[in-house]
Amino acid sequence: MAQEEVDLQFIDKNPNDPLSYASAWLALVPQGLCVTYVSLIWASREIEILLMFAGQMACEALNFALKRLIREERPTQMHGKGYGMPSSHSQFVAFFSVSLSLWLLFRHVPTTGEDYSPSTYAERLFLSVLACMGAAAVGASRVYLNYHTPKQVLIGIAAGAIFAVIWFLFTTLLRQYGWIEWGLDTWISRKFRFRDLITTEDIQDGGWVRWESRRRAKRSIDANGLSKKGI
Repeated sequence: MAQEEVDLQFIDKNPNDPLSYASAWLALVPQGLCVTYVSLIWASREIEILLMFAGQMACEALNFALKRLIREERPTQMHGKGYGMPSSHSQFVAFFSVSLSLWLLFRHVPTTGEDYSPSTYAERLFLSVLACMGAAAVGASRVYLNYHTPKQVLIGIAAGAIFAVIWFLFTTLLRQYGWIEWGLDTWISRKFRFRDLITTEDIQDGGWVRWESRRRAKRSIDANGLSKKGI
């Protein structure tokens, strides 16, 4: 196996094997998701995304603890590169895909109306399936690159999926008992303008409605100006 640099991470792979090369890029999915989380939190200030990211980090802490509790080595080719049980990559993407699926299918109820064209349930189901397929691809890549055994990957997927369900139920209770609403009323939430909109609207719809409203207002002003000129 040749060692080449892919972005900021060294990954053992065979540069002459397309599957090996693709698997090396899949190893960067957790880093990419972290960048996506932070970008979305900063851009949207949505509390739901912040909660999901908090769960993701808690899942990482769980993986750190499990590895040091179980102390199972990686496959022979990767001995000395840390413990392998459970696979952190697999656990990470399993948590993400299951959390996203649960939110899309059970918590996200987008508003319908003249200015809204929300995603349908079938579209959200399709996105959920794609997310789970992506998670499976990342898990398979860890075995293909010999970073983990199939058992380590499967346990990682199970741990991530189970923790995602637990976190979803926990955040559901926070909503039911008013803790989310309370948190949004605190000075720090208001300082950073956190909000809770994407449970009832797709992210793109909020901005679109404001844009359409401004366009209608501008057209109305222009039309009134022309009528006053007698045109």
